[in-house]
Amino acid sequence: MRTDFFDFELPDGLIALRPAHPRDAARLLVVQPGETEALVDKHMLDLPLLLEPGDALVLNDTRVIPAALKGVRVRGDSAVQISATLIEELDDHRWRALAKPGKRLEHGDCIRFGVDDDKPVVLDATVEAKGADGEVVLAFELSGRKLRDAIDADGAMPLPPYIAARRAPDDQDRTDYQTTFAREEGAVAAPTAGLHFSPRLIQTLEELGIAAYFVTLHVGAGTFLPVRTEDTDDHEMHAEYGEISTETAFALNAVKSRGNRVIAVGTTSLRLLESASDEFGTLKPFRGETSIFITPGYRFRYVDRLLTNFHLPRSTLFMLVSAFSGLDTMKEAYSHAIAERYRFYSYGDACLLTPKVSA
Repeated sequence: MRTDFFDFELPDGLIALRPAHPRDAARLLVVQPGETEALVDKHMLDLPLLLEPGDALVLNDTRVIPAALKGVRVRGDSAVQISATLIEELDDHRWRALAKPGKRLEHGDCIRFGVDDDKPVVLDATVEAKGADGEVVLAFELSGRKLRDAIDADGAMPLPPYIAARRAPDDQDRTDYQTTFAREEGAVAAPTAGLHFSPRLIQTLEELGIAAYFVTLHVGAGTFLPVRTEDTDDHEMHAEYGEISTETAFALNAVKSRGNRVIAVGTTSLRLLESASDEFGTLKPFRGETSIFITPGYRFRYVDRLLTNFHLPRSTLFMLVSAFSGLDTMKEAYSHAIAERYRFYSYGDACLLTPKVSA
């Protein structure tokens, strides 16, 4: 399918640079293909009334690492300021990273992180390998838990490029860019639909008989990348590690078997559920990587509804929601959201999607 089918124009002023406070104050656009009222304006606090007792929400409990580091390349008498964003953990002391300016780095260079920001830890790494577009492999002197603690002390939240280009990350982002239920370390980007859930909203849902179940998908930096190929068939999807426990799979299958709905909170939860379900619509326990790429024409096996944010044009995520609710429907929904001045992207508002009506 042609990539330009998924393009649209968004005014810069609608890109949210900070989230709504409190979290559950965000707006919610309900998208219902085929209904008389196909688009309905609500708020996240209305969500419990839009679901039914016995339904189940599936949330991603991955925890974002403060993976944005600043340091100095040390080579003889010369020093160059370097920023690096960790994007994939290779083993207990090596990370794949995106470095700027990557052209100033060579194999064997030493980078000393934390020296210019009054950080409590100085963290040394060696450039072990160098690839294209600033990609490097960094071998750190520390390893294991000591390395994780040093990264946590030195690093900043890896805000998406469309936010980071407009302002620097700060201490508030350590709270804002993390779900309230995050517990499994490993993501370098937040599962942003989950950012709208406050403890009081989850409690209200549970009091009304709408359960919350947790899966883990460690979101990678590739979630922000646009599709650069002219045809979606030529795009290579990034792989991400995920887990669904036996207990969670059993519980969610029970929800489906009694006729209730499974609502994926975020495209990350949806991609994991779809990766772990078989052709008969049964969810299996899962532990491993998924690189599932969902575009229009995909037959959804498991997820009944999707709660998600508003996504970038030409992104794999906008392609996914277009597959779920229909491309024409989603273009109409985004046009409505722009006209009504919804807030877009990671810190923006949400939409609750119903699947498109089958022909």
